Amino acid sequence: MHEEKKFALDTAAIRAAAKNMDDGAVTAGYQADRKKVIAMLNGALATELVCVLRYKRHYYTASGLQNGPIKAEFLQHAIEEQGHADLLAERIVQLNGKPDFNPATLIERSHAEYDDSDDIQSMIKANLIAERIAIEAYRQMIESIGETDPTTRHMLVGIMAMEEEHADDMRDLLA
Repeated sequence: MHEEKKFALDTAAIRAAAKNMDDGAVTAGYQADRKKVIAMLNGALATELVCVLRYKRHYYTASGLQNGPIKAEFLQHAIEEQGHADLLAERIVQLNGKPDFNPATLIERSHAEYDDSDDIQSMIKANLIAERIAIEAYRQMIESIGETDPTTRHMLVGIMAMEEEHADDMRDLLA
């Protein structure tokens, strides 16, 4: 019978590394390229902010008694997209970056486009396309990060799952 080696942490090294408080949540063991991750997250932040604006515009401009449930869906998605933006901004700060909320460059930094359609079917289609763009962007970000930043990866997986729900919701509204 062979001996099992016990897994042990290097407590002294962990304690020594923790004393550098200038980096906040980022420890010496952080393996990702922080600047690249922050830039990637700022692109996602711009996308989420454009999505909030698009869904809000659709919510306020969709008309017709029969469209009440669709308007409610647009508003719910706007609220959830704002939650994604908040998560992204918080993570950027945790990584010692600065979240970019500059409205002057929002559209050019966003993966998705703004839409000012007037008819409900066009609104739904624009939202479905934007959700599909977000899903693919998050998939690529997750792939790029790999295992180098588990916290950011976990957050992105959660956001992507909700974007998939949004895409399903929009697809169902087209049926």
